[in-house]
Amino acid sequence: MTSTQPNIYLTYTPKAKDWQQEKREQLVGQDIYVYVSEKDPYLLRQVQQAGRKIEAMGLEKAVLAGDAWNDESQWAFALGFTAVGKLTAVEFCGPNAKSLTDKLAVYAWSRDLTNQTPAELYPVSLAKKTIDFLTDLAPDHISGTLTTGEALEDAGWTGIYHVGMASQHPPCLLEIDYNPTGDENAPVAACLVGKGITFDSGGYSIKPSAGMFDMKCDMGGAAVVAGAFALAIKQGFNKRAKLFLCCAENMIAGHAYKLGDILTYKNGVSVEIANTDAEGRLVLADGLMAAGETGTPLIIDAATLTGAAVLATGGEYTAMFSLDQELADKTQAIARQVKEPIWQLPLEPWHQEKCPSAFATTANSTTQKGGGAGGASNAAGFLSRFVPNEGKGWVHLDIAAAYNANSNAMWAAGATGLGIATIAQLMHDS
Repeated sequence: MTSTQPNIYLTYTPKAKDWQQEKREQLVGQDIYVYVSEKDPYLLRQVQQAGRKIEAMGLEKAVLAGDAWNDESQWAFALGFTAVGKLTAVEFCGPNAKSLTDKLAVYAWSRDLTNQTPAELYPVSLAKKTIDFLTDLAPDHISGTLTTGEALEDAGWTGIYHVGMASQHPPCLLEIDYNPTGDENAPVAACLVGKGITFDSGGYSIKPSAGMFDMKCDMGGAAVVAGAFALAIKQGFNKRAKLFLCCAENMIAGHAYKLGDILTYKNGVSVEIANTDAEGRLVLADGLMAAGETGTPLIIDAATLTGAAVLATGGEYTAMFSLDQELADKTQAIARQVKEPIWQLPLEPWHQEKCPSAFATTANSTTQKGGGAGGASNAAGFLSRFVPNEGKGWVHLDIAAAYNANSNAMWAAGATGLGIATIAQLMHDS
């Protein structure tokens, strides 16, 4: 602890004796106090907002001190305080300071990955950065397979291949096998699948400039599931698990995939392209089938999939979909436990039929703006065609709160990491 950084205390009684005494943030001597009501049902929201406001004062680091802080309040403060260039700049206190520091390091890696520019982060570099990070955590238990470029088509991963074939950077499917059991035939307890679109122009269904500006974050699902995988390992996860990242750039060229094209997947489902900007579901379909081939009882996918989910949740919740209500209930309970906002949206078997095609099994969307009414549910319905057991054991997270283009009262600009803790705990409970 350095003398140049003020200590930051949590308090339930005002510490200032002047005009500040009713303020949430109180400067007393060299220290800062966060004054909140212990009975406030939104106490953690207040603490996170205080973290955001204190960071905006120009502090390079937050040093938390005092007995009033618990793990939940410290974590809420850290989410508010951390920002680009300061993603690990919190010194925790109390008996669990190390575990909080380890957790913050994982979030920082995931958030920084999402914040990187498209020039820095392209499909293969995303895969390699993930392999390196996870291997450093568990060098004796991590192995990986990277299928790239034309080899994707040869292997039948048609969605990833076609979405990414117009880019100078080849698309790829990364498979990470974490097996701490020592048994090469050990069952796979859980599979995570992430959308890794490192830049999304929209393809021939091109986005407007304003809509394209933040599309470096379209690999946020890959960053979140990789972060969750890492957090579970750091927390001592001792079962076999696999991670699949579906990585591509969605670009425009003479050999790009086009509206009206029909892709035929390994499971026989044919898909007419109604919108090249509905590419996330095309790549996830491959990842979900790869996960299903492992025989795992639990498949969790995460993706910045639809604007409809952002509109439905206000960009403050993860939108959750499942055909397995028991798993949906469990996911919601875990999200409440780890204090991550999540909201279940409708998904029924008949959502598969919401994107009809006269020429294929289904279209990938509709020609209506945003995919039409119920766009997020329709996207989830499309994905449900590619999971085993009629959706039992599968949960889809449309991570609408993964990224903020601008800072707000709760968050700095950039990636949030929301969803990491929920997915990691789901793995532990698998």
